[in-house]
Amino acid sequence: MKATKAIKLVSGALIVLASLNAYAQSSDAAATAPAPTSAKATKSANRALAKNVRRALSKTKGLSVSNIVVRARSGAVTLEGSVPEQAQADLATTAAQGVSGVTSVKNALTIRAIGQ
Repeated sequence: MKATKAIKLVSGALIVLASLNAYAQSSDAAATAPAPTSAKATKSANRALAKNVRRALSKTKGLSVSNIVVRARSGAVTLEGSVPEQAQADLATTAAQGVSGVTSVKNALTIRAIGQ
C-alpha cells in the first residue's frame, strides 16, 4: 500500500514538473519572437530610404543625378542608370553609403558620355 501511494505521489510530481517546464518553454518562445512587420510598412520604409538616398545624391556637388534610379530593399540600395564618368559613379556610391539606414550599396551605374 505504501509503495502504491509513493508511486502515485512521484508520478503526480513528475507530471506537474513536466507541465511547468512545457509552459515555461512556450512563454519564452513567445517573448523572444520578433513581431512580424506588414508588407505595407516594409514598402513604406523602402520608399522612404530610396527618397533619402535620392536627396543625398541631389545635394552631392559634381554629380549629375538626372539619369540615376535608386532602388531600396531592407537597407540594401541599388543605383541604376548612367553617369558621364567613373568619378561620378564613385561619388554616387559614397553619398549613398553615407545615408542613415543604408546597409549596402550595389553600384549598377554605367558610364555613358553626355548626349549618347
